[in-house]
Amino acid sequence: MTGLDAGSAVAVVGTGTMGQGIAQVALLGGHQVLLHDSAEGRARAAAEGIAARLARLVEKERLTAAERDAALAGLRTAERPADLAAAALVVEAVVERLDVKRALLSGLEEIVDDDCLLATNTSSLSVTAIGGALREPGRLVGLHFFNPVPLLPLVEVVSGVATDEAAATRAYATARAWGKTPVRCADTPGFIVNRVARPFYAEALRLYEENVADPATIDAVLRESGGFRMGPFELMDLIGQDVNEAVTRSVWEAFHHDPRFAPSSAQRRLVEAGLLGRKSGRGWYAYGDGAERPAPRTEPPTAPPARVGVHGRPTGPLRVLVEMLAEAGIETERDRTPNYADSFVALPHGAKLSVTQGDTATGEVTGPAVLVDLALDYRACTRVALAAGDDADPADLAAAVGLFQRLGKDVSVVDDAPGMIVARTVAMLADFALDAEGRGIATGEDIDTAMRLGVNYPRGPLAWGAELGARWVGQTLSCLNDAYPGGRYGASPWLSRRGHLDYKRELGR
Repeated sequence: MTGLDAGSAVAVVGTGTMGQGIAQVALLGGHQVLLHDSAEGRARAAAEGIAARLARLVEKERLTAAERDAALAGLRTAERPADLAAAALVVEAVVERLDVKRALLSGLEEIVDDDCLLATNTSSLSVTAIGGALREPGRLVGLHFFNPVPLLPLVEVVSGVATDEAAATRAYATARAWGKTPVRCADTPGFIVNRVARPFYAEALRLYEENVADPATIDAVLRESGGFRMGPFELMDLIGQDVNEAVTRSVWEAFHHDPRFAPSSAQRRLVEAGLLGRKSGRGWYAYGDGAERPAPRTEPPTAPPARVGVHGRPTGPLRVLVEMLAEAGIETERDRTPNYADSFVALPHGAKLSVTQGDTATGEVTGPAVLVDLALDYRACTRVALAAGDDADPADLAAAVGLFQRLGKDVSVVDDAPGMIVARTVAMLADFALDAEGRGIATGEDIDTAMRLGVNYPRGPLAWGAELGARWVGQTLSCLNDAYPGGRYGASPWLSRRGHLDYKRELGR
């Protein structure tokens, strides 16, 4: 099925930031747009704001004057709901309250034609529940745009329990015709992005609450080692602590207080104090004139050892690190034993240097250990995190710092915690994504697309998990579950199944 006919009317109800963005996209998609808002004068002000933004696009040569004029020729304000009768699509972008949305759409249903598509831009409410008040709930679909709408390509097309397949397909095709990248998903708390993304914030908050590292260091490690565009604390400040915490709490309550989605008491305190982030001038960080961002913990220059031992036959990330050390001129004395399971770099004073597998360095039973956190790409990353066991010689930690500095990396030493920072975050994201795919919320391709485009992840969590291997993800979560029993880190059944399959394949080789 194709999308809306060119030139057909799109009504946007609610003319805040999201509504104006949706209207702008629809105008540039070749549609007439009717703006309506219950507050007197807001629709006219929104139309003026859209005209001003289109003028700026012309100034930046991203739009021609003729294209701007053609778009503005189709822009109208509607003073009364009755003026929306000719719309082929109505998108509501009003306040996130179920009763308000239900009443609004129920009233509009009596005004528009029977073949008019109704859409809600809700980010946290159930599309099924919103449609429950409609005479024909089959024509209601979720169209969840991301802010700023003109810039971000992702649109989640959400089907409620009663949504007709034809309505969802038509909405999908319309979003694609507007130049967006739509993904299909079932009506579940948080849809794709706000469901799968919860661990990105939750693990950072837990690490902070346990004094593993400060917000600036956690952000720096996830950016500069994990490859994420923004760290979780600066992203929460950008979104707004109140908004981010409300979404977390909404998803948690919708899942009947499932511990995997539990909100953070540290974030709640920030909200209660009115420290909401950029919009209030202070959140995890201070903003405004003269505000200084705290620096992440970075170790001072340390001389590396001239040589290290290499035990076993390193594979995966450890193999890459050993190659990099040799390329940097560090002499490596190899003990080529066949024990793949116990491969490590031997530091001068007896500690083992290896990549985290989810356990703590102190929990390493075969001797003192220093662990390095996961990185998206060890060659390209600019920072690594290290954690030493309580029984490790400080000289070995210093030696490890020197080795990574020789490789050109900034080094952050963090407290010894299960899964460190990047590894536990990626393991949880991969499992959340696999759980969503297994439950039929969306296809794996759409989940990875949504996470890359909706929240700018450097790699889709399913693709990242597949590269690391289900057994690695499962091992990391198992260590976390042992350290924090209670269900938060229990692996999904789909991860367990995939891990068993990977093991059988390994045996087959």
